[in-house]
Amino acid sequence: MTTLALQRDTPLTTDWQARVARAFSRAAPRYDELATAQQRIGEGLWQALPTNASSVLDVGCGTGYWTQRLAERYPAARVIGVDIAPGMLDQARNRPTRVDWRQGDAGALPVESASIGLVFSSLALQWCTDMDAVMAEFSRVLAPGGRAVITTLLAGTLEEIAFAWQRPEALLAYKSAAHYGRAAESAGLDVVRQCEHRERYYYPDMRAVMASIKGVGAQVPRPSSSAALTRRDVEAAAARLETRRTPQGLPVSYRCLTLTLERPSTPE
Repeated sequence: MTTLALQRDTPLTTDWQARVARAFSRAAPRYDELATAQQRIGEGLWQALPTNASSVLDVGCGTGYWTQRLAERYPAARVIGVDIAPGMLDQARNRPTRVDWRQGDAGALPVESASIGLVFSSLALQWCTDMDAVMAEFSRVLAPGGRAVITTLLAGTLEEIAFAWQRPEALLAYKSAAHYGRAAESAGLDVVRQCEHRERYYYPDMRAVMASIKGVGAQVPRPSSSAALTRRDVEAAAARLETRRTPQGLPVSYRCLTLTLERPSTPE
């Protein structure tokens, strides 16, 4: 496997990457305040972490919430946080931690080959259009015997929002669990564990629902779409979503996939 020439940052090469980076940069100042669902989902991934790690890479690190916790969990480890959005990294660099922050895309990681013992990625890979490239990069940067623990989202995520908007092109097109598994195996990674589950959160009104999505940068439509929601669209969506109201409030669902992957040790 060839070694990537290490760069401090890697350039964004597509319009989609640039759109995602801008959306999350705009969301960065209030991200931690609004990312309640993302933090709760990430806690489940935390349980899959190994006891020890000498080097850790957080892919899609955002504001560094999980990266800082990883640095605290593995105090002797070298810890790198990579994110596509410069605004997120600006927030991350304000944290009192020893993390090495780098801008880059999951499909072209600014990290040396075979240098990482643990790759961590919480709710980031659903934004990547080329999963084969992402898994190839995970395989490249992992040392033999190294592991990747990942949580991402599957079809059925935000299904209430899809129903309310009635505009599928305005939502991200989520990949299947089989797609992630095939990409991992094609990259030479062993699938050690795979688990799917659903999380559901409740909000008092449409404003709160929209804040939970837009406020964490997740309002970018799929790459092939130029769809934008108008005020009339939002009002009609609010009326439709009200038909889904429960005693707990307006529901928003996330279908989550948790993966543990391993790069096989080099045969003797």
